[in-house]
Amino acid sequence: MSPIELAALIIGIALVFDFINGFHDAANSVATIVATRVLTPFQAVVWAAFFNFVAAFTFGTKVANTVGQGFVDLSFVTPYVILAGVMGAIIWDLLTWWLALPTSSSHALIGGYAGAALARVGLNRGLGHSFQALTSGGWSMTLAFIFLAPLIGLVVAYTLMVVVHWLFRRSSPSRMDFFFRRFQLVSAAAFSLSHGTNDAQKTMGIITSLLVVSGFQKDFQVQIWVILAAYAAIGLGTLSGGWRIVHTMGGRLTRLKPRSGFCAETGAAGAVLFATHLGLPVSTTHAIAGAIAGVGSIYRLKAVRWGIAANIIWAWILTIPAAAVIAWLTFLVVHLFVPGA
Repeated sequence: MSPIELAALIIGIALVFDFINGFHDAANSVATIVATRVLTPFQAVVWAAFFNFVAAFTFGTKVANTVGQGFVDLSFVTPYVILAGVMGAIIWDLLTWWLALPTSSSHALIGGYAGAALARVGLNRGLGHSFQALTSGGWSMTLAFIFLAPLIGLVVAYTLMVVVHWLFRRSSPSRMDFFFRRFQLVSAAAFSLSHGTNDAQKTMGIITSLLVVSGFQKDFQVQIWVILAAYAAIGLGTLSGGWRIVHTMGGRLTRLKPRSGFCAETGAAGAVLFATHLGLPVSTTHAIAGAIAGVGSIYRLKAVRWGIAANIIWAWILTIPAAAVIAWLTFLVVHLFVPGA
């Protein structure tokens, strides 16, 4: 296989991952607005997909730079490392989608990329040298945001609920819902924008890394065709649905009204956009789960089904190491057939 054919194959697989990210993670974009019955599932995914794509023209490529260069030393990366890394992320995403667990595609991709790089360095230099494949740049803050993103979403959503109840203290619940059914269209759009800009940039970073290590470009500059392809793929993935995870996020974690859906989406969007401003790849799943827990706990702590929340948190913690192990094994298989991989 020629270098061009190999690069085209890996780009195609990366865009498949982006598409899977769409129906896996973007289900979280529509969960609240579907649960509150402001939009039907079909209307909600069209709404979310549109704003996923619009994000291509708004928030730059800082996250793509972090993903492409901030976790793995590019001097140890080959196209086959990227192939194994993306495959590890895809396998983990599909497994957790089947189990209806709202895990992070973002962290699956980071874990897969790192795991494949660790495997290559371990094979070439010995297992004791494996961690030379990693850089220190993006790990600390990204790992911290596994906990900070849901916490920020929770605090902002909780605070918004307090403000909303105070502003509408003389209004009946039905009157509040009349207004917030319209407001939630705006909050759902904001959350889809935040999801589109942060998540699609991760695929952009991987594709740009591939172009650099394959010798097709000298510096880490995200090309316009890469931007458009990544946003189109995630938007199309959103259109495909993801109803199993919608059920978990939108109904099982806590009961939602339009006013609480608005506060949850706004809180989560704020957390994700803050991370995007910092150039950090963050999980929209983590942010919206924390925000939903925040609006649920405004009434009483028992309103949140903490057992389900605990299962979700365990899935978050396992995602990076699990995807890394799958990608590590995938690279070993690749190495058997392509010894110089």
